Amino acid sequence: MPSADLSVLFSALADPTRRAIVARLAEGDAPVKELAEPFELSGPAITKHLKVLERAGIISRSREGQQRPCHLEPQALEPAVEFLEQYRAMWEDQLDRLDEFLKASKGRHHGQQK
Repeated sequence: MPSADLSVLFSALADPTRRAIVARLAEGDAPVKELAEPFELSGPAITKHLKVLERAGIISRSREGQQRPCHLEPQALEPAVEFLEQYRAMWEDQLDRLDEFLKASKGRHHGQQK
């Protein structure tokens, strides 16, 4: 997925209902009816959410008789993970430096009180 699609990916994940659907599909495939159960949404409303996720490549749907089971496409989330990973590494570095500073300050502070 090209980096330009990050906006589509993050937009699709911005909605709590869609994030809940992704979380449910992480446990395994599910039919639309099952995905709609936890929400007080109409059929057309849940379908809109699924279409947003499908357009972003996060889910796919197949046909099994009358059912349209949904499947999570985890590889579609990789660009978002890579993007966020850059910032996680930066924050870990910042927190490590803060920890070192606080330890050094604590040592100096205790030395002055003796």
